[in-house]
Amino acid sequence: MAFQKVQRKAAKMRVAVAGPSGAGKTLSALYLAYGVTGDWGKIALIDTEHGRGQFYGNRSDLEVGEYLYQELVPPFTVERYVTMAKEAEQAVGPDGVIIIDSFSHAWEGEGGVLDFKELTEQQQGKNSFTAWSDAGKKQNTLINTLLSLNAHVIVTMRTKMAYAMEQNDRGKTVPVKIGLAPVQRENTEYEFDLVFNIARNHIACVSKDTTFLDNWNGVITPELGTSLKNWLAGGAEPHRCTDCNTVIMAAQGRSAEQIAEGTVKNYGRKLCWKCMKAEIKKQKEQSGDENPQTVSE
Repeated sequence: MAFQKVQRKAAKMRVAVAGPSGAGKTLSALYLAYGVTGDWGKIALIDTEHGRGQFYGNRSDLEVGEYLYQELVPPFTVERYVTMAKEAEQAVGPDGVIIIDSFSHAWEGEGGVLDFKELTEQQQGKNSFTAWSDAGKKQNTLINTLLSLNAHVIVTMRTKMAYAMEQNDRGKTVPVKIGLAPVQRENTEYEFDLVFNIARNHIACVSKDTTFLDNWNGVITPELGTSLKNWLAGGAEPHRCTDCNTVIMAAQGRSAEQIAEGTVKNYGRKLCWKCMKAEIKKQKEQSGDENPQTVSE
């Protein structure tokens, strides 16, 4: 078959959201999902966190509606994850979003891949090498199933501090902190198209991106999910700031489209919210005008 010119086609969202306990992984996943669907009834949350996924339903204070929900209790086997994920796929349809909260239990939870490896190693004729091979096949089955679902998929993963052994200035080998690592098989996050790392202050940054977010960081909102959906659908590229070249994101109750159009009208170029504020300050200093125009005018 001859090579042809590439064409970007519509795709499903495959996102991982990683962070420590209390960082806001579940709520961030729900906001992203709602931005994609615009319909809480097309979001299915699979909960391994002792029912915590129910805490956010119908919360007017968080602007969260009524989503679909099912608890996954131990054992957290690959087979049970696969079965529930396929049930969720049927429930939400191709335009819906499946949230797996948390994907970490599939690895180190009761009945997870690590448990499977240990039980396999104890079988006659098995050893650590062959047990890891069998466990790896289980893990691959789970990953491949999730990535092939006919729906958008978001997984959350817990993180823990990772260490490496290094020599200090005295020549002694000591453990050194090297950052937070997801509780899952090493490099699992790279199976996803987009990976958010959330800190305890709820600020997220992108550690892997195949979309348009570059070095984006901030609080995850439904507007971000909508922007991702539009990009994945093969639509127009997002608006970028003329001054700093970052993607213009929604802010202060205004959509990215409103900000782009407003700044072009008032300043002659597209500006992100940060650069618009800098421009207002600059104009104020130059003219002495206490009330320069903003995108709301």
